[in-house]
Amino acid sequence: MSRVNLVTGGAGFIGSHLCEALLQRGEEVICLDNFFTGRKRNIQHLIGHPQFEVIRHDITEPILLEVDRIFNLACPASPVHYQFNAVKTIKTNVMGALNVLGMAKRVKARVLQASTSEVYGDPTVHPQPETYWGNVNPIGRRSCYDEGKRVAEALFFDYHRQNGVDIRVIRIFNTYGPRMLINDGRVVSNFIVQALRNEPITVFGDGSQTRSFCYISDLVEGILRMMDCEGFTGPVNLGNPGEFTILELAKLVCEMTGSSSEIIFKPLPENDPCRRKPDISLAKEKLNWEPQIPLREGLKHTIEYFKKII
Repeated sequence: MSRVNLVTGGAGFIGSHLCEALLQRGEEVICLDNFFTGRKRNIQHLIGHPQFEVIRHDITEPILLEVDRIFNLACPASPVHYQFNAVKTIKTNVMGALNVLGMAKRVKARVLQASTSEVYGDPTVHPQPETYWGNVNPIGRRSCYDEGKRVAEALFFDYHRQNGVDIRVIRIFNTYGPRMLINDGRVVSNFIVQALRNEPITVFGDGSQTRSFCYISDLVEGILRMMDCEGFTGPVNLGNPGEFTILELAKLVCEMTGSSSEIIFKPLPENDPCRRKPDISLAKEKLNWEPQIPLREGLKHTIEYFKKII
């Protein structure tokens, strides 16, 4: 009998690709989403698959399901969306974690928490290893997400220590690819959409801040390897250690889209991290994982996707 997997946030950008990958492995998938940032079109092609079902539900409310594995991806992940209703973001992170952990404890399921590189805040250590505790403003505009994810990690480890729940914790760095939202405010989708529309490309600050961009298929492979790994709870960084400045990304997107957009500069948002690059030595050692898709190739697929939907 195939395993039953629950993917919370399963209609989102990452969640929908994960649902797809699990079905390709011959497993059963329950996709749970409240469709705040998830979209039905992301999973439209999976509807009707005999091993796939969708439940519209908000993870801040308890739910009773019999499953073997839980992937907790439910939470808006871009600043535009998680700051839209900050209290709700904290509730999704904290109440959502409590609800999936309670379910995992009851049905003895393995449960994975999709945490984030944002737990490192604006890092003073570079690149960021899992042993670094971070530099986070607990009362800033981003704290609903940063601190919400940090509390979720704490809950996961407390449930593991106190109740023996079988947990896995991953810290996701910037990820991009098809099915990102046009309006999600993330740098890759922003730049591509602006370039395709020949609108000015908005760079915050002077563009010297760095990010590391991981293509979606590489990330999903890392998530599956982590869930399959025995005797390793994490946390583990999943991201691409290739480091690019925001200005380099803007110029590359312009070149690849053949856009006539000009690059304009705007003030840097509060607590925006200056540098971001994962140390992935632990993922290499424990999961035998590292990203395979170079930025140029990943951008090509992502640009093709946005051309179709714009």
